Amino acid sequence: MAPAIPAPAGPVAGGPALREAKRAVRVAVLAARDALGADERTAAANAITARVLALPHYAAATAVLLTLPFRSEWDTVPLARAALAAGKAVIVPRVDTQSRVLALHRVHDLEAAIVPGYRGIPEPRPDLPRASAADVTLALVPGVAFDGRGRRLGYGGGYYDRLLPLLAPAVPRIAGAYELQLVAEVPAATHDISVDVIVTPLRVLVLPPRA
Repeated sequence: MAPAIPAPAGPVAGGPALREAKRAVRVAVLAARDALGADERTAAANAITARVLALPHYAAATAVLLTLPFRSEWDTVPLARAALAAGKAVIVPRVDTQSRVLALHRVHDLEAAIVPGYRGIPEPRPDLPRASAADVTLALVPGVAFDGRGRRLGYGGGYYDRLLPLLAPAVPRIAGAYELQLVAEVPAATHDISVDVIVTPLRVLVLPPRA
């Protein structure tokens, strides 16, 4: 069941009003996502993975940037394994808390290379080979909520808002999400990052080209 999302009361210009609007949507969606049963999450993740693997964007990609699942996020591990088996590079970010950026690493062995990192998030070991933003040819973008214009609500740290502009403009930004993560409107500022495609267990939404 989709959560009851608090809709912004008209345009949200910014400042405290925007932060509160984002917080309200984030709390509602995360509560609904956390309430999903394990079997439901597994079935949804399998469906999302199958749809991503069928995308022409994925077929053309040589290096896939993705995060590994934390808490009730959909499970990206099967997708990462499929990419490795297909000979694609898999790039996983690690939070650099001092510089507040995402450090990118190439991962060849998901079992040996991944350890609990920032706030318990699965991250690559810091000694693994580094990758650069220029290496990425497809970005699988995490998020809490998305809307029909491709706007994304993240977790509040701004890490992907800082990383994605460093990628080549033509790199597709793909978001996998449960259906309940699609909301009528994501409160957003002009600098907030949007995505190009949203993949749910039921559909693929191709958004208008970015400006």
